[in-house]
Amino acid sequence: MKIPLAKVAHTRSGDKGDTCNIGVIAWDPRHYPLLVAEVTAERVKRHFGELVAGPVERFELPNLGALNFLLHQALGGGGTVSLRTDAQGKTFGAALLSLEIEAPPETL
Repeated sequence: MKIPLAKVAHTRSGDKGDTCNIGVIAWDPRHYPLLVAEVTAERVKRHFGELVAGPVERFELPNLGALNFLLHQALGGGGTVSLRTDAQGKTFGAALLSLEIEAPPETL
């Protein structure tokens, strides 16, 4: 069944220049394998569409039950030069929580 990512994870996000950083953390360690399987760099890139002009990198942090994503060229040049409403990437994490993932019914 499809569920929003928010059902199994929370996020933190920020920036470094024109790169947005999103940490996706499982609410329960049992859900970490689901994050690894469902929240890929490709899906994150598709989710944000034209907002992310560069590549998306994913780093796995199993000891934390988390994934970390770097979204390159995602902030219109960065906080000091961008005209975007969120030039520092603070809302990208919240926006990612609406990503629909496939989860077995027993997940909930």
